[in-house]
Amino acid sequence: MRILNFKVGERGLNRFFGPLEAKIMEVLWARPGSSIREVQTALEQDKDVNFNTVMTVMNRLVDKGLLGKTQKGRTSLYQPVQSREDFMNNQSKELSQELVDEFGTLAVNHMLDALDEADEGLIERLEMKIKQWKKDND
Repeated sequence: MRILNFKVGERGLNRFFGPLEAKIMEVLWARPGSSIREVQTALEQDKDVNFNTVMTVMNRLVDKGLLGKTQKGRTSLYQPVQSREDFMNNQSKELSQELVDEFGTLAVNHMLDALDEADEGLIERLEMKIKQWKKDND
């Protein structure tokens, strides 16, 4: 699934979703198979939110292919189609590919410059990844 509106100035899931969408996704990743009422109740721990608003946003997330919906009697139950980890991995992979496609070595150079703030473990994992890539492409 492709998220079309990446927001550079935001953090975490808010880079991909609106604020309520992000909160709903977090609730459903923590409690897959929840009803609209259950999600609304979880959200209301922070702030009052209208049931119809939650229902509308959840059904839009279904339409976008981010949530699945099943029926249990008269109740609709919702679950993410991907784990949070898979979602973040897929989005970061797609974003990285788009940056490299559009900006080429500039994007790679800037990513390397950003490693100044990375821990040594990350740099070691990248070095191993590069060695494996070279081995696979020889």
